Amino acid sequence: MTAAVDTPPDEVLTVRGLDVRTKGDGGGQPLVQDVEFTIRSGERVGLIGESGSGKSLTSLGLMGLLPEGLHATGSVKLAGVGHDLIGADERHMSRVRGKDIAMVFQEPMTALNPTMRVGRQIAEVLLVHRTRPDRASAHAAAVDLLDQVGLPDPATAARAYPHQFSGGQRQRVVLAIALANDPALLVCDEPTTALDVTVQARVLDLIVRGVQGRGSALLFITHDLAVVATACERVMVMYGGRVVESGPVREVFTRPRHRYTQGLIGASDLTAVDERGRLATIAGTVPPAGAFPSGCVFRSRCTAATDRCANRPEWTPTGPDSGYACFHPVPDPATTVPDPATTAQDPATTAQDHKRQGVDRA
Repeated sequence: MTAAVDTPPDEVLTVRGLDVRTKGDGGGQPLVQDVEFTIRSGERVGLIGESGSGKSLTSLGLMGLLPEGLHATGSVKLAGVGHDLIGADERHMSRVRGKDIAMVFQEPMTALNPTMRVGRQIAEVLLVHRTRPDRASAHAAAVDLLDQVGLPDPATAARAYPHQFSGGQRQRVVLAIALANDPALLVCDEPTTALDVTVQARVLDLIVRGVQGRGSALLFITHDLAVVATACERVMVMYGGRVVESGPVREVFTRPRHRYTQGLIGASDLTAVDERGRLATIAGTVPPAGAFPSGCVFRSRCTAATDRCANRPEWTPTGPDSGYACFHPVPDPATTVPDPATTAQDPATTAQDHKRQGVDRA
């Protein structure tokens, strides 16, 4: 167990030098490397990137939920918790999870017990962490939480089993469980990906209102830029197990500094096509873990890469926002995507319009 730690009063989560590796000779294979960020009280932060970029491993490392065969190093400090989460044993982490930090996963059935009524599952979270004195008050709180997440007839819903709900309703139940103890930090890992667009919007709104009403911080992990533009104030872009760029959502989405960020934004624009009517894409696929090139992790897919990119890029902090120095930065970023100063739509509105157009095309 590490020594007691302190965080500044407005910082809920402070991550420094987070690495996730496989267990094995020579230190194992690196999967997530040198991740550093801070989330402040009430702040909503998105973590975006393609599948295989290391987003979910980062969240599992924070929660102490890495699968067998992987281990994390570095430092993860959570406000109000007197020890570093990295290196903490399961006994200490079980006191933190569900109370100080809670998580909503992509597939709600993996988080729900199919043999237990949902009201009892919510009540158990309250009783385990002793935030309600008895089962009667815990059950009453569970019904109230089901009402807060918008389930009709919450008293009846509390007596139902998970299989009796739709996918969107089950995700609302999971959200109720996650918010039950008013956590300082809510982590959402692709919570709306499996839902249709209409249900997705409703669940997303519930998540935002849920954390705002409690003053909780939010870490929202997704590959969907429209979701981040709608729900978050700040965004981190991840590729190759590294955060390659971070900053305010509006700034990153309209003035990207890294070529990978530029590629993600271009690929999300469903109105931009070439002369043959093809949508923009990023060439190639994310390399498997352990196969990322030396130097800039994106250089094997970057159309602007040169031999110089084989050198290790330097991390360049710029106030609260950081990123890896790109040897070929995005040229004249004000012209690559709309400048918010010259367009009536903000990134959230634009991203939502793009999503609707994508649905229409489907």
